[in-house]
Amino acid sequence: MRGAVLLVSALLVGCAEPAMEVAAGARGATAVTVETLAERPWQDRIEALGTAKASESVTLTAKVTETVVRVNFQDGDVVEAGRWLVDLSGKAEIAALEEAQAAYTEALQQYQRQADLVKQGILSKSTLDSLVASRDAALARTNAIRARLADRVITAPFAGVLGFRQVSPGTLVTPGTPITTLDAIDTIKLDFTVPEVAMAAVEPGQRIAAKSAAFRQRDFAGEVSVVSTRVDPVTRSVQVRAEVPNPERLLRPGMLLTVTLELPVRDVLSIPEISLIQVGSSQSVFRVDSDDTAERVEVKTGARQLGRVEILSGLQAGDQVVVDGVVKLRAGTPVSVIEPSAQIAGSAAG
Repeated sequence: MRGAVLLVSALLVGCAEPAMEVAAGARGATAVTVETLAERPWQDRIEALGTAKASESVTLTAKVTETVVRVNFQDGDVVEAGRWLVDLSGKAEIAALEEAQAAYTEALQQYQRQADLVKQGILSKSTLDSLVASRDAALARTNAIRARLADRVITAPFAGVLGFRQVSPGTLVTPGTPITTLDAIDTIKLDFTVPEVAMAAVEPGQRIAAKSAAFRQRDFAGEVSVVSTRVDPVTRSVQVRAEVPNPERLLRPGMLLTVTLELPVRDVLSIPEISLIQVGSSQSVFRVDSDDTAERVEVKTGARQLGRVEILSGLQAGDQVVVDGVVKLRAGTPVSVIEPSAQIAGSAAG
């Protein structure tokens, strides 16, 4: 009887050993979360710092030495093109203009009277030629005085916003004396630079987004208008100019803005940054092979954005890359793949 019991016990132990080995093998596999690689849309972005400039800008100055008679604007006025701003004294020119106009009228009348006599053959044509010269000289003098008077009336050359007023009635100004500034800022020019290597991807018409520290919650949209024909030989960069609509006039000349230039969308292989192993200049990932073991694969990476890294070489579509559990792995480690959806469901249930 005792021998029979011993035999049964031995049989039970012998049957249990394979089961224990299977359990031990399952426990030896490291649980990892993987991502199956597939091409996905990728939009490269270039970020740069840009300086805002007015689409048109000028400092209005006096052209002659005169006294300011009237000022017809206030600081910060919005004006249209041709708006009269400052009137300088021109009494002497006004008197000279009246005299010149009278002389021109008399010369014109004499010419008209003598022209009839020439037609009748009473006067020679040479006499008429002399009267024509007198008439034209009187007209030229009149126009010259009018031009000098125009220099004494300062107007806005284009529509825009005026700066601070620098003169008052009674101020004696000389050629070059600043009167005020005028900036057209309904559209802002935004100048920035991009690396030479990205020059081929930048062209007029491309959309840009700009942000200002003064208006953190606002995005200012615009588009590239010009790409410079020259590359800076020192910085190896090229200057780009964009135009940004500014109807509310929030942006001002001289402001510093962060510019984001979106390049054409392309399809690339990419992986989460957390799956990348960086050792010195070497970069690698763990890939799950067909025998459910981890293989360490060196990769070459490209651009990075939003927590993902572009893969240039080393992997291909369909590869399973370990994204969670990397620190527990060595080359050849048996792994147990957990689908991301199952992991999320398990976390929710816990």
